[in-house]
Parts: sequence; structure tokens; C-alpha cells
Amino acid sequence: MTPATKVLDKAKVGYQLHRYEHDPQAESYGGEAADKLGLDPQQVFKTLLASTDTGELLVAVVPVNGVLDLKLLAKAAGAKKTAMADPAAAQRSTGYLLGGISPLGQKKRLRTFIDASANDWPRVFVSGGRRGLEIELQPQDLASQTGASFAAIGRAS
Repeated sequence: MTPATKVLDKAKVGYQLHRYEHDPQAESYGGEAADKLGLDPQQVFKTLLASTDTGELLVAVVPVNGVLDLKLLAKAAGAKKTAMADPAAAQRSTGYLLGGISPLGQKKRLRTFIDASANDWPRVFVSGGRRGLEIELQPQDLASQTGASFAAIGRAS
């Protein structure tokens, strides 16, 4: 049980857990999840935190094989600029360690944006709240449980 699974259980949202053996030497946590679980990397999403020019932290959920477009995130959030958040601030705010940050069950509810490509899939995969644990669920359930908006915030790397 992680805070992410507790949120889903409490809301009675259907999901499936997928575990794999995490390699501490892995270059990309999300890429590792896609590889080890045999998934299309466009269906596996990473959770990133960014900060606006006013200091607001935002959660961005984008495919693991792409990158977060900070200009598109700023536009979606109605901010002038965004930048990647300080890793320590991200961990403090979410309650999760880097590489295991889930968009679900974070300590502080932050404005969340999910890349619109999530809607191309009947089910997507996000971190379950620790390295080596992925949650499979419907994109609409992810959005409803995080209060997220869908927006085109990712681009190919």
C-alpha cells in the first residue's frame, strides 16, 4: 500500500498494480518501467514537477519517451513561465522520492496537467508511489482523482 493506492481504494477506482525489480543504475525510471513490463513507452507516463514564475508548483504527467514542454505547460497553467522544480521541493511537496513520484496521493494537492495523448489509450501507467511499482488505470480516473486537466504539454524527445 502506498498513498497512491490508498486514494484509489478509498474512491473505489478500478486499477491494476504492476511490480518489477528496479535497477538503481537505470537511466530513466519511466523507461525502465516500460522496458521491464513490456509496454509501449507512449502508454507509460512520468510525473514531473515544475514551478511557475510566481513560485506555484505544478504537476505534469507526460509519456516517458517524451519531454515536458515548459512553454506549453505555462500556457496551460496561465503562467508567464515555468521551470523544472527543485528536486528537494518536489520530494517535500509530494511526499515521494524522485523516481517514485506518483501523481496520486501527494501530500499537497497541486494543480495537475496530464498530456492529452493519455486519451489515446484505454488505460495508462503511472508510478505507484515507489520505484518498481506502476499503477494501470483509465486516463479519466487518473484525471478525476488528481483534479487534473488534459493539455498538450509533452513533445517527442
